[in-house]
Amino acid sequence: MSPTAEVLNYINGEWRPPSAAECLDVLNPATAEVLGHVPLGATAEVAQAAAAAAQAFPDWRRTPAVERVQYLFRLKQLLEASFEDLSRSITLECGKTLDESRAEMRRAIENVEIACGIPQLMQGYNSEDIASGIDETMIRQPVGVSAIICPFNFPGMIPFWFMPYALACGNPVIVKPSERVPLTMQAVFRQLEQCRFPPGVVNLVNGARQAVDALLDHPAVRAVSFVGSTPVARHVYARAAASGKRAQCQGGAKNAVVVMPDAEMDMATRIIADSAFGCAGQRCLAVSLVITVADARPIFNELICDAAATRVVGSGLEAGVQMGPLISAASKARTESLIGRGLEEGAQLAVDGRAARISGYENGFFVRPTVLLDLPPQGEVAQTEIFGPVLGMIHVDTLDEALALINAAQVGNQASLFTASGTAARRFRYEAQAGNIGINIGVAAPMAFFPFSGWKESFFGDLHGQGLDAVEFFTQKKVVIERWPKEWARKF
Repeated sequence: MSPTAEVLNYINGEWRPPSAAECLDVLNPATAEVLGHVPLGATAEVAQAAAAAAQAFPDWRRTPAVERVQYLFRLKQLLEASFEDLSRSITLECGKTLDESRAEMRRAIENVEIACGIPQLMQGYNSEDIASGIDETMIRQPVGVSAIICPFNFPGMIPFWFMPYALACGNPVIVKPSERVPLTMQAVFRQLEQCRFPPGVVNLVNGARQAVDALLDHPAVRAVSFVGSTPVARHVYARAAASGKRAQCQGGAKNAVVVMPDAEMDMATRIIADSAFGCAGQRCLAVSLVITVADARPIFNELICDAAATRVVGSGLEAGVQMGPLISAASKARTESLIGRGLEEGAQLAVDGRAARISGYENGFFVRPTVLLDLPPQGEVAQTEIFGPVLGMIHVDTLDEALALINAAQVGNQASLFTASGTAARRFRYEAQAGNIGINIGVAAPMAFFPFSGWKESFFGDLHGQGLDAVEFFTQKKVVIERWPKEWARKF
């Protein structure tokens, strides 16, 4: 990839240079090297993409589902062929390790595979003789032009939570990547271009908030999918709803894991460390709080502190590296500031990841794994999504207390329990107020054929990304009631 790649828009089947004069540098977070420049203002491009998608919609929705999925079968083959290049692109602009990027692209491809089943997944149902001579049928039809607004932390995967399902269901799409990481979608759309979708069916628009608001306000856009922080998710959901659009908006998280005394401690430590520090903590399913119960505290605290202190940090492209940098200098400064705030609130600094210097990558945005012991449960740090490799430790005496802490949180993306007790596990999955539950699992990431759930302020909407929820979201139901009296048949 060129160190100064040109970031283009893809509209109506052709690549177009941006019209905006103001640009943002796209940086390699491990080196601060400029990889490219992304345009910030894109109102005109949004209007062009929406018009092209709206024009493409009638023919695309009339294309039989069995034909629409042929484009996705080709896309899967192309993504497999470019798998390593796409994974490397993610690492360059996002900073995660190459293995993490590969895992991300594998999940993206899995969603394409599931969407290829749309001829069956999109089926309706019917009932004959609901009354004498009257039949009733429910059919699904595409909702219309669909906008997909993506975050920085999974530039290759998250667009695929939505895009393949929208396309398979008969909806043209407009993808707006994060302005921090636009290059991976540039590469993905090169593959989409080779699939030869009809003009206007797949569109790519780059930009920042101005582009988002333009998508939310444009009358041709009928559905909006978003992943990001809770404040922005709330804004997107409210503005989309005010414009009469359907919306699914994934927000932030503050994921807690409970460690019981009977947990297998070595396994729990390894899995929780991977969850808390993998992707540098920059994922909505990262564990950021550990609640130890009763006698679990001393042994687990010792083990997790050792795992944090010995984790190998560096450029994600280097073999053996277990954790890469944060996305930006601002994210690094914010993370280090919140570590300091935790100390002010009374936490003990067991492992300090601030002021990290990585040999050969002195300009990178690195914060090493950090562990804060005895974090006050009601303090700012225990309630704030840090989005960095910072693990707060809280101790309670009972599972009742642990569940109370989890259920009092305003967000509810994920909650996990480590135990050998089936009774405790069943109670936890039954009572924990979160959309994704892990039992002896650190990252409870649903497979592509399950919805990516989220409760409370971690999600705004009714239908989630992936699986059958995505099919429901990108289609609208139509009920047809028909009467054909026998007397009419005698006339013919």
